[in-house]
This record gives sequence, C-alpha cells and structure tokens, in this order.
Amino acid sequence: MQNLTHDFLNNKVFWVTVLSWAVAQGIKIIIGLFQERKFNFYWLLRTGGMPSAHTAAVVSLSVSLGRSEGFSSPVFALSALFALITMFDAQTWRRYIGVQAGILNRIIEDLHENRKITEQRLKELVGHTPVEVFVGAILGAVISILFYR
Repeated sequence: MQNLTHDFLNNKVFWVTVLSWAVAQGIKIIIGLFQERKFNFYWLLRTGGMPSAHTAAVVSLSVSLGRSEGFSSPVFALSALFALITMFDAQTWRRYIGVQAGILNRIIEDLHENRKITEQRLKELVGHTPVEVFVGAILGAVISILFYR
C-alpha cells in the first residue's frame, strides 16, 4: 500500500495534468472577477468559457506522456487521439447543446409569460468556441513543457 501511495504521489504525468486543469480554471475565475467584479463559487466547477480546462488537461496529458514515454509510443498515440476527440467534443456537440438550451429557455419564457408555466432554466454555456479550445491546448502544452524542464 505504501508503494502505491508513493507511486501515485510521484506520478508527474498525473500532477502536471491536474495543474494544467487548475490553471485553466483559475484563469476563468480571474476573467470572471474582472467581468463581474465579484466572486462566484460556481466558477470553480463550470464548464465552457475561456480557456478550455478540458483541453488544457488532455493536451498536457498527451505532451507529458510524449515526454516520458516517447512521442512514438502507443501510449502517446492513444492520449493524442483521446485529446483530439475531447477537443472536438468540446467545440461541437457540447456547444450545440448550449445553443439548444438557449432556444428551449426562450420557449419556456414564452410559455411562462402566456400560460404561467414555471420551469427551471437550462444551463446554456456547456461547450467551447474553437478559440477557447485552441487557448486551452496552448496552455496545456506550455505547462507540460515548462514542468519537464
């Protein structure tokens, strides 16, 4: 059990991935503080926004695995494909879900005004723009590269 704990605590790939995610989420909080001039606990857990924390994490994971296992290793190939799928999902399907939530919210508002129906609003910001994904990818790569220097 001690070896397992020791190995986990010394897993550089894991910790740089977590660090990249945390830095991206921290940037979202700083942007939120500038925009709204107050802190919102929800910012710690929200999805969407600049930069993409999911992208920062998966790109950091891939770069870290490339550095530790080799960029020609099957593990790197697997992580790179995982990163590409995650980034595609973040900027397409999750973004479209947000657009649909916006339309549904407008329908609910119309129904509520005319028929007194009370429904909870849907979360609209669930995906990322291509720019948010790109910035997340750059952030994850830079953090991994700096971590391994």
